[in-house]
Amino acid sequence: MAIEAQSWHPLIAQCAVVAGGAPRAVVLMGEALVVWRDSRGEAHVWRDQCPHRGAQLSMGRVHLDRLECPYHGWQFGGDGHCKLIPAAPQFQAPESHCVKQFQTQQAYGLIWACLGEPRQPLPLFEQELDERLRKVLCGPYEVETSAPRIVENFLDMAHFGFVHEHWLGDREHTEMRGYQVQEDEKGFLATECFAWQPKSSVHATQGSMVEYTYQVPAPYTSILTKIPQAEAVAIANFSEAIALFVLPITPEQSRVWFRLAMNDFESPDEKLTAFQDTIFSQDKPIVESQRPKCLPLASGAELHGPADRSSSAYRRYLSRVGVRFGVIPIETNS
Repeated sequence: MAIEAQSWHPLIAQCAVVAGGAPRAVVLMGEALVVWRDSRGEAHVWRDQCPHRGAQLSMGRVHLDRLECPYHGWQFGGDGHCKLIPAAPQFQAPESHCVKQFQTQQAYGLIWACLGEPRQPLPLFEQELDERLRKVLCGPYEVETSAPRIVENFLDMAHFGFVHEHWLGDREHTEMRGYQVQEDEKGFLATECFAWQPKSSVHATQGSMVEYTYQVPAPYTSILTKIPQAEAVAIANFSEAIALFVLPITPEQSRVWFRLAMNDFESPDEKLTAFQDTIFSQDKPIVESQRPKCLPLASGAELHGPADRSSSAYRRYLSRVGVRFGVIPIETNS
């Protein structure tokens, strides 16, 4: 089984699935899923297909802690087994009358699922556990490109002065210092990444040099921390981390969330999300314009420069762990 099927993927915001509310349809790597929540708050992720006649369960309703099929009203309990067939109410459905279920977790404001047996735990966003930091979920953003293209853009600092001019960079400060990349079997870590930014965050009071650290703990996840110069930020001892979580819908279609963790407990959510909306709205048309939409992994498929060490490390990592979804593998490049 491919590593992507054995990895955890974000599906939908936790707040978007209400206990006893309407089920929600989600597509993960081409697999149609239904997400619903019972009265205890437990989230369930099933194949969005009734085993009776194949209707979409997401078109049904949640009734008495059961998911009811919209076609014939078959009701399935939280364990996935059929509890009632209205046309034959006395019939005791055998164990074989059940819906395909998937392992589920709730973390970082999102509901996650794995299509197979997980190879690794959920990607760790350490700052989520720090009670001194406030958490805000931004998104979702719908993007017409592959998940790896989005992650690689997140890792790329050389575009700041062009795509995010007057925000995260400007054309007078585009030179990048050398930075360090440490690779291992779980991903990689990029450190000593510096960029001069006119407005590093919603809290910036002036332009400053900002130090970034990037981590890739899973194929479609990346985490950064950023430390601006103290005098350039309105908040004392400002700390900020941003996690990127990408749902691969199809090889060329994705959904994106950003999880913010920072020691700002004063700004309204709307102010923080508006800043992230602005930055990603600048990225979106660029990544959607890239061809091919799937990320080519062969070293000669696209040109590389000295500032692309993180991108190169990311491509090596995807190739090393055998990712196939959203990439052009090395052996298929000509």
